[in-house]
Amino acid sequence: MKKRRYLFEAEAHEALRAEIRKFSRNEIAPHAHAWDEAEEFPRELYAKAGEAGILGVGYPEAVGGDGGDLSHVLVAAEEMVLEGKSVGTCVGLGSHGIALPPIVSFGTPAQKERFVAPVLRGEKIAALAITEPGGGSDVAALRTRAVRDGDDYVVDGAKTFITSGTRADFVTTAVRTGGPGHGGISLLVIERGTPGFHVSKKLKKTGWWASDTAELTFEGCRVPAENLLGRENAGFVAIMMNFVTERLFLAGQCVAIAELAYRETVAYTQQREAFGKKLTGFQVTRHKLADMASRIAAARALTGECVARYLKGEQDAGLAAMAKNTATDACVAVCDQAVQLHGGYGYMREYVVERLYRDARLYPIGGGTREIMNEIIAKMEGY
Repeated sequence: MKKRRYLFEAEAHEALRAEIRKFSRNEIAPHAHAWDEAEEFPRELYAKAGEAGILGVGYPEAVGGDGGDLSHVLVAAEEMVLEGKSVGTCVGLGSHGIALPPIVSFGTPAQKERFVAPVLRGEKIAALAITEPGGGSDVAALRTRAVRDGDDYVVDGAKTFITSGTRADFVTTAVRTGGPGHGGISLLVIERGTPGFHVSKKLKKTGWWASDTAELTFEGCRVPAENLLGRENAGFVAIMMNFVTERLFLAGQCVAIAELAYRETVAYTQQREAFGKKLTGFQVTRHKLADMASRIAAARALTGECVARYLKGEQDAGLAAMAKNTATDACVAVCDQAVQLHGGYGYMREYVVERLYRDARLYPIGGGTREIMNEIIAKMEGY
């Protein structure tokens, strides 16, 4: 497959959009409802996305990627949501977006070749495991322990809410190798099939049905020490670096979901009649649509500003938190109004807005809750 070099230019973004739009329309949209009902999409889709070069967007050619930066990743994700009409599929297909960056940033050349390249080709599935059943947002208090024993680490503990966890070939896992607090955390790559590593439960969710989500357990799980990413007890920094990009990615997804809900609603209200005229003939409908469009524009502007600063080298955790909160608020509100304007049909599962309404509810929770985002903002603002 010919490698593409994406630049931070409008023309390159539009070329990428065209490719993702074609893939999503042909490979995802026709199956969106069925995959949601089945609560997973075929594994073969990873291979198709890898062959199309979609999984490699945003990754250096040196590790098997297609180049580009965060802006290209967000463009690809937005177009996949808008044209594929399946948030769960987009999320599942993109789980490597949070699992691979620590390996790319802190892994050895051998680790990158072994773990990163096969995922970008669509041959393997990667997941990230940080959240624990009893820990939630308190990453520094995680209790999954990895004890060094010769050439291995012996891992015991549990993780939950792991996207792609039921069929991931490996999991980038946060473990405690040292004392309490953030200073004792490391990252280990734990591979499927390792004795003591179990998928204990496939979780049932309110939304994101097409993506599988798992609870994982580790019981005397022996992991080769060569699977340690970076230095021992230095994993917390990698996790925090990952969070900034993840939150911007989530904000971008929220803008795309809200935009799709808005488009679906405009189309519906322009053709649906009540009391002898189109729904858009009523002022109340037009004003609701105007509010939806305004919320989306504001969220897109703030997310875009944050991404632009990130690409200049500014890792502003506070601004990323603002973008995530603003975008998630807009997404939830727009999807709620989309259902309302669809009336009874908005409550039916075969309608796109019903799926989006359920999908949207995760975003004020995932990647750091809205309350945690406010704490980050308060800290960065100095009060």
